[in-house]
Amino acid sequence: MTASDTQQSILIVDDSAFEQRMLVDLLSELPYKVSVAVNGLQGYQLALAQHPDLILLDVRMPNMDGYTACRLLKANPVTEDIPIIFLSGADADEERIMGLSIGGVDFVAKPFSPGELAARIQVHLKLARRANRQRAAPAPAQGRPAEADPDAVLVNAAKRLIADNLASLPGLADIARSVGTYREKLSQVFREQTGMTVFAYIREARIRRGEELLRDTDIDVQDIALMIGFNNAGNFATAFRERLGTTPSAFRQAIQHKKTPHG
Repeated sequence: MTASDTQQSILIVDDSAFEQRMLVDLLSELPYKVSVAVNGLQGYQLALAQHPDLILLDVRMPNMDGYTACRLLKANPVTEDIPIIFLSGADADEERIMGLSIGGVDFVAKPFSPGELAARIQVHLKLARRANRQRAAPAPAQGRPAEADPDAVLVNAAKRLIADNLASLPGLADIARSVGTYREKLSQVFREQTGMTVFAYIREARIRRGEELLRDTDIDVQDIALMIGFNNAGNFATAFRERLGTTPSAFRQAIQHKKTPHG
């Protein structure tokens, strides 16, 4: 096996030529193959084609930002396991939390220390290699997953976004933009892929999450209602009863009754 066969590959996604050059210079001194994309969409397409071992992803870019690209990468079985390190000029907590919550393994604020970034890259490549070995152990012949249908990736990304933001979902146009498409396209593919409208799916997701919280926690019904995006307990109770034929309180009492030993 030659050195180039074992060389790990890193994809840089950044719209700044200066940042690209700096990162390429840093990584070319290390044993990595490096490729570059100038926006989120190109980065997503290159990741599909090249399947890099790690992605350095800028947050703020025109056309498609880093968060949108990350959602698509994590929604596609071909790219979902590639570790993503976000790079951002803003060290705001909200940006860092967002990046980590949608699937980034790390978040590095610019300007960064080259030594620190190199160390973080090394750590995440090692962790990914270990995870890949564990995944491959039971079925070594499986190889890479088949490429997902782009519409299925869009819907999967939208479902994840909905699940993560039930309490305060943006409007349909913003949901679509957050997964790299527009409202009409998302509505169409969502219906084709799930047989439901986006709004029907959101309602169903909220009720399902409400069921879980009623069953598995002692959180007050009013608080559960707010956590899953209802304005108050009354609205939650109405929707819950329409879907399941019982109120949230009666549902919880029935679950507790089953759990209580009799006799």
